Amino acid sequence: MLLNPYNQIMKNNMSEINMLNERQSENTISYAKKEGLKILREIRGSGELYLSLEYFYKRLYDFLDRENADLHNETVIATMCNFVPDELIYALGAYPLRICSGFNAFDHAGAEFLPSKGCPLVKATAGRIYQNNFPMGAKPKLIINPASCDQKKKLSEVMTDVAVPFYYLEIPSAKNKEANYNLWILNLLDLTKKLEDITRRKLTHAKLKKAISMVFAAQSEFRRLTELRKNNNLINGLDYLLISNVYFFDNITEWTKHLKQLNDEVEANHDAYPSDPKKPRIMLTGSPSIFPNVKVPYLIESLGGKVVADDFCSSQRLLYDMVAVDEWKLYDMIPALAARYYKPSTCPNLFPADDKKRNILNLIKENKVDGVLYQSLAGCQLFEMESLIISKLLEKEGVPMLYIETDYNPDDQGQLSTRIEAFIESIQSSKKIA
Repeated sequence: MLLNPYNQIMKNNMSEINMLNERQSENTISYAKKEGLKILREIRGSGELYLSLEYFYKRLYDFLDRENADLHNETVIATMCNFVPDELIYALGAYPLRICSGFNAFDHAGAEFLPSKGCPLVKATAGRIYQNNFPMGAKPKLIINPASCDQKKKLSEVMTDVAVPFYYLEIPSAKNKEANYNLWILNLLDLTKKLEDITRRKLTHAKLKKAISMVFAAQSEFRRLTELRKNNNLINGLDYLLISNVYFFDNITEWTKHLKQLNDEVEANHDAYPSDPKKPRIMLTGSPSIFPNVKVPYLIESLGGKVVADDFCSSQRLLYDMVAVDEWKLYDMIPALAARYYKPSTCPNLFPADDKKRNILNLIKENKVDGVLYQSLAGCQLFEMESLIISKLLEKEGVPMLYIETDYNPDDQGQLSTRIEAFIESIQSSKKIA
């Protein structure tokens, strides 16, 4: 039988294209690992005081190691936002893995097929998905993509040719309407059905109660850490952020156990590391910092400031709010989950911003904040526009605010350093005058 020469040429070309794609993927992964290791080398020792922190830094090294296969044999459900209830995934015998990415290398990979001026978080996450390179050796069965912004909303349609299917989770944006909260409950019920199909398991009240209790234990230790951070700032803001980021991919039981050990150590050394009153107390808000893109909190604390609070979905908002269950029945627990993940949220996708403003003012008061740094990732119009609302609020309250726009590229670190240092010095000067 004679071979069609054209078909043979096309076959050879496709083989070359596949090999090129594999090489590009390997290069991106290699650059990402170097990027993460460089950041870890810079921040190690920047404020580390406690032996129990070693576990969390070790897990970040594991996160960068491609040979690590913690999740290789697990039924993994990937998530792209903290709107997704981990409890539902745990209750169905699966493992939630938040895949929001802070890597500049994956940002470049995502820019190959997404608008170059788009949000770096969306591009970096998409770049990692497209190359089918998930953390900890995971092979997710599903990616839950909540519509927490317009760019994520369209991502489910753009990325139709990836190996892992997307599930679009609608988030009703008008939070002040009771009908939207009821719609959110229905959306979580639909998600539950999808997860039951993927895992081939049935959700029961016993399984969900156990999962809620397991996450509650993690939340309790996280709240304890937050209070320790508030009281004399016994934990650096950067360490607090990294501990939160480790929760994205870690075994929840191990994470909770080691966080308890850290909390015990911090309490035992309460008087050993007194807070420096000369350091301006800075609060972070706006676009989240996700490892290894932690340059803003790192710069604040290396330039003489102290990050004492934040309003990030990747940090303080991640686990602080708890599920309040009146009765341990399935039809009571799911609405309770819906309330926990929707009602306290200060995501800029939600309207109006009343809860956001109230939360920021409470954090400023409770943490004796001297100034607020608002971080907006370039290409994120939601956070950029919301900064105008927060700026007016803080101006009225007499709290100084620095707005910065940045991305995952480290090249702007010098410029950021100059602006952040000037902001810190201006707060220090005003405190001396007062």
